[in-house]
Amino acid sequence: MAGSAHGHTPAAWTGVIISFIGFCIAGVFMVAANVPGFWGGIGVIVLGGIVGGVMKVAGLGMPKQSAAVVAAREAATESIKARA
Repeated sequence: MAGSAHGHTPAAWTGVIISFIGFCIAGVFMVAANVPGFWGGIGVIVLGGIVGGVMKVAGLGMPKQSAAVVAAREAATESIKARA
């Protein structure tokens, strides 16, 4: 995954950070036995996914790769495997 820069985009970081904050909110309110606060935290988690998706659509996510790039990556991978 590190070789493909999976998730290293503003859209991914923003979505994950918002969702993590929602997870923390839901956890605190779950321990405090506060049902509305818990569901508010769950709502923030869902909001994180929505914000990340909207940012990706707006162009802040990973661009889709062309067929030529995918073919070149596969050829390079096969070349490396053949040498090993």
